[in-house]
Amino acid sequence: MATNPLSTLVQKRNEGLLVGMPSYCTANEIVIEGVLEQAKRFGDSVLIEATSNQVNQFGGYTGMKPADYRDYVYAIADRIGFERSKIILAGDHLGPQPFQNMNEAEAIKEAKEMVRLYARAGYTKIHLDTSMRVADDSREERLSDETIARRGAALLKVAEEAYAELLTEVPDAVHPVYIIGSEVPIPGGAQVKEEMEVTSPADFEATVNTYKKVFAEEGLSEYWKYIVAVVVQPGVEFGDADVHLYRREEAVELCKSLKNHPNVVFEGHSTDYQSPKALREMVEDGIAILKVGPALTFAAREALYALAHIEDEMIDDPAARSNYIKVVDEVMLENPKNWAKYYKGSDKEIELKRAYSYSDRSRYYMVDPRIEAAMQKLFENIAAADIPMGLLHQYMPLQYVKVRDGLLSLDPRELVKYAVSVVCDDYNYAAQVR
Repeated sequence: MATNPLSTLVQKRNEGLLVGMPSYCTANEIVIEGVLEQAKRFGDSVLIEATSNQVNQFGGYTGMKPADYRDYVYAIADRIGFERSKIILAGDHLGPQPFQNMNEAEAIKEAKEMVRLYARAGYTKIHLDTSMRVADDSREERLSDETIARRGAALLKVAEEAYAELLTEVPDAVHPVYIIGSEVPIPGGAQVKEEMEVTSPADFEATVNTYKKVFAEEGLSEYWKYIVAVVVQPGVEFGDADVHLYRREEAVELCKSLKNHPNVVFEGHSTDYQSPKALREMVEDGIAILKVGPALTFAAREALYALAHIEDEMIDDPAARSNYIKVVDEVMLENPKNWAKYYKGSDKEIELKRAYSYSDRSRYYMVDPRIEAAMQKLFENIAAADIPMGLLHQYMPLQYVKVRDGLLSLDPRELVKYAVSVVCDDYNYAAQVR
């Protein structure tokens, strides 16, 4: 049986190698294709992650169950010639997150079924996140570490049972590893900067020690070796227009406490929009798993909007254009549930946030058939146009350099994927062995 690459990551760090791994959390096809192509260039393994809101037994907002998402990623990999064996599939925030309006018994029942489907489908990184309240939890008191750990242990049991079933069909299936802890108040970015506080060493220790205690009481101690990371808040976050960059001096005490637990690393969520230097310092300090999501779709969206502006310059007849930007906004306005409670301000401020917010809640709408059709029309129009290089430079200056130097074609899909690869480059720089 092959060793889980994340266990290898922890082993390498124990040997003194400052290595990390990006975790690309996305369900966007063009983004996944760009991520895989970038990994293919360097022969790397790549960690692709789905969240419980994106993918669950009811389809999530993508309409996919765990096996569907696996097959979706594999189909993209097959199309570009990327080895399936180099893909690490992961499930993020697996727990009551999508079922918080239910009472505990029903919410945990649904969470168990979701975790079972992820493990049964061969996902090998599973974030056991039971930190959120369900309907019958007290609103007055903080959810106790004991409650969180007991619910997490219940989910781990189900995952292990599902993995045992998988082994009967796939004898060389890689054993999953688990991530515990959570620091994300709102998936996809905080609403206000004041919500962000660096995890205290005491809270980190309490999470680990309580889980160990509960595992022992539940007869699960043998599985502790599969806990490879704890999610913490190291002081990084983003909102609509603000990014709180990593400042290692703010997290120094937290990172020191990691030395007491040599067989785990930290996982950092919401590392989107961090500088390459900040990402590298995070890896050096023990935040070895760097999750990124909205920054990827933001980059793709930015490139698509740039192409739409080029289209407007090249095609005089409005009826012949894709009107991509207008279509995206119309679809978002028609169904505001994925952005309305997150974007505040005047009508103009909210309009700008729908288009340009760092939280990029437009990503929830990319699978809409009207947006997909507009994107295809945009690609067709750009592919048929003879774009002046000066116009390309105006709207896509990074792509211009690569096109000028013969390293990138003017194919519109390639221009968009290059924007994704620029984000990946920052994470590759941070995660490389040194």
